[in-house]
Amino acid sequence: MSQHSVTVEVANRRLKISCPAGQESSLLLAAKELNQRLLDDSKSDSLKTPEQSLVMTALNLSHDLLAARKELEQERVAMQSKIDLLQTTIKQAVISEYLKKA
Repeated sequence: MSQHSVTVEVANRRLKISCPAGQESSLLLAAKELNQRLLDDSKSDSLKTPEQSLVMTALNLSHDLLAARKELEQERVAMQSKIDLLQTTIKQAVISEYLKKA
């Protein structure tokens, strides 16, 4: 897959980043989200340097990603349980119909 260079601005710094063709808009949205979070985090007095702000934002994003993955896995397990129950119910109905005809 071919790569394209995209220039984004993060923390008031322009960065030229290589990304797969067709993913440019996703990269720009990611940069926009990062900048918004940095802006939100900069309102906190506890962060003194841009580096601290970047690290804390990265940690918060990582936490959000892990939480989303956990939630997705829980939803997958719940959905699989519902599918299993539905399959069992269908099998029982088919067997019941078969036995009625026999």
